[in-house]
Amino acid sequence: MTLSADAGNVKDFNTSAYKNKIMIILIIIIAGVFIGTGLYTVQPEEVGVIQRFGKFNRLSEPGLRFKIPLGIETLTKVKVKHVFKEEFGFRTIELGKQSRYSTKDYTYESLILTGDLNIADVEWIVQYQIKDPAAYLFNVRDVEESIRNLSESTIRQIIGDRSVDEAIVLSRQDIAYQAKLLLQSYLDDYGTGIDVVTINLQNVNPPVPVQPAFNDVNAALQEEERIVNEAQRKYNDEIPKARGIAKQVIEQAEGYAINRTNRASGDAERFIQVLQEYTKAKQVTKKRMMLETYEEVLPLVEKIYIVDENQKGLLPILNLDKGAK
Repeated sequence: MTLSADAGNVKDFNTSAYKNKIMIILIIIIAGVFIGTGLYTVQPEEVGVIQRFGKFNRLSEPGLRFKIPLGIETLTKVKVKHVFKEEFGFRTIELGKQSRYSTKDYTYESLILTGDLNIADVEWIVQYQIKDPAAYLFNVRDVEESIRNLSESTIRQIIGDRSVDEAIVLSRQDIAYQAKLLLQSYLDDYGTGIDVVTINLQNVNPPVPVQPAFNDVNAALQEEERIVNEAQRKYNDEIPKARGIAKQVIEQAEGYAINRTNRASGDAERFIQVLQEYTKAKQVTKKRMMLETYEEVLPLVEKIYIVDENQKGLLPILNLDKGAK
């Protein structure tokens, strides 16, 4: 009887120990599943979007976080600081010093009709960031495809209002800026949660079959611009010079007129003063005028003869013809 009791106790102990081991293993497994499906890490450039039973619940900031495990809450990481890009008219295979591009034909999306009914071959890039992770995930089914469709529609609309010369040469920056604003408004209307960083027109060219003719037109336009610039340069050189000469002549004429007027006024004033003095003392004035005349004339005479007015037969004595040529 004692042996049977001991054997029963040993059997019960073994059964209890076995159950304890199973419980410990189950607890470890549950804890592992709980930790493994509940703990998660969000990187600095990311934001975590938590859904509870499939419905949006909250946003999770970067760091080590916890969510309800066992599929009750699910996590989707969204790169909010990464700049995404979409290429149109070409595809980049490998970036670097020697970038490689796809040889596939993408003219179906790059050939665009301009406002003057010409065709331009346009390649462009749209760069964007995710500003609202929840809207990005839940408002639109395929955001990337929506961005591509809206971008292509926007570029076609903007270039469709411009001439081919504006699209290729004159207004590329303005076209890119207007396209960015218009695309952003479309994306906001759809609630995509996207922020357009920039739109870059990579290459804008005429289609390959008409490029030689277009190059000839450009060469003619450049020659025209060169001739116009040269003519403008000559105009800028000659016209100011001519205006300066004309101004100088006018100023000289005005100065001459002022001088002559002042001299005439002075002569008239002097004559009036002499006349006034003459009327006051005619004999004295006559004598003074005669003496002043002598002062002006006599220095010009080489020989002076003083003759008595009563002298007779003066000419033979002087022999005035002597030395005459």
